[in-house]
Amino acid sequence: MTTGEKAGTWGTLTNTNWNISEQISGGYTAQALNTTGATTLSVNDGTAGATLAHRVIEFTAALAGNVTVTIPLDVQTFYIIKNSCTNSYSVEFKYVSGTGGSVTWASGDTGTKIVYATANDATDPDIIDATTAFVTASSTTTLTNKTLTAPKFADGGFIADANGAEALVFGAASTAVNELKITNAATGAGPILASVSTSSTDTNIDINITPAGSGVTAVGGSMNPSISSTGKAMVLGF
Repeated sequence: MTTGEKAGTWGTLTNTNWNISEQISGGYTAQALNTTGATTLSVNDGTAGATLAHRVIEFTAALAGNVTVTIPLDVQTFYIIKNSCTNSYSVEFKYVSGTGGSVTWASGDTGTKIVYATANDATDPDIIDATTAFVTASSTTTLTNKTLTAPKFADGGFIADANGAEALVFGAASTAVNELKITNAATGAGPILASVSTSSTDTNIDINITPAGSGVTAVGGSMNPSISSTGKAMVLGF
């Protein structure tokens, strides 16, 4: 501005600039989407209120088909977006053109995602789903080399195999003090499965192995000494 320009309007301009800064840093807005087709979001220069000027955006609509939400090619920032659209149709968040990456809420997915628009290419920029970097209550996440100090499993909770099937199921006693402890071993020694107690009064603790129905408890195999039992009688094989 030149000297003397905008006399009487400096306050208004400054307030608008502060409002824009507030929206960018942490503002929330709800954006009603077109129920079919595309909703085009744009950036406003010098005025507050644009959807893309807010940090947190909530999508709303009673969808009648799969929809897209598009942003200009030069937008480069991150958003926290909640999909609150109803009806089972997908919502895709993408740049207005190009073949770069996009982020999609699948049909019926009303979750919240952290996404960032990279503007990494003038023609085919990418939008990235940063939510995959976080472990959430509903995420399916592969954890590698993480230490779990005291994970809790509900009564009937389980550890699954690679296919998602139950491999080890946990039961719970109301006042449990006795438990199993598995300890690995160095070369030349066998690992240990032991019964231990957090109670000072329990010193002699059984290990109970209970097959279902007429099932047999078997130890060893055809080439090794084995012990098997149906619960009524024990057979030793050598």
